Amino acid sequence: VQLQASGGGLVQAGGSLRLSCVASGSTFSINAIGWYRQFPGKQRELVATISNGGSTYYADSVKGRFTISRDADVYLQMNSLKPEDTAVYLCSAWGSSGTNYWGQGTLVTVSS
Repeated sequence: VQLQASGGGLVQAGGSLRLSCVASGSTFSINAIGWYRQFPGKQRELVATISNGGSTYYADSVKGRFTISRDADVYLQMNSLKPEDTAVYLCSAWGSSGTNYWGQGTLVTVSS
């Protein structure tokens, strides 16, 4: 499984961005896809996930502001962005065999 993330950029506080994650390869083996974010010098934080059945998970820090959705691809709509949302956002997928797949990151920068 290969994952390609895009959509990051520079936005002012209060603004919005939409991240996209395109999966290719053995996508039939994917159970869920989600987004992590990596802050400089800190561990990755799980931001949101969506399962094949449509169940979603959100970190408390983004509830009410971020929305994960999927069709053929997976999207993360980020509204009311805050400077503390600044991070590299990574797309990740979990396979039926327990394998965790990673895409490259896309940088989101929120200016105050």
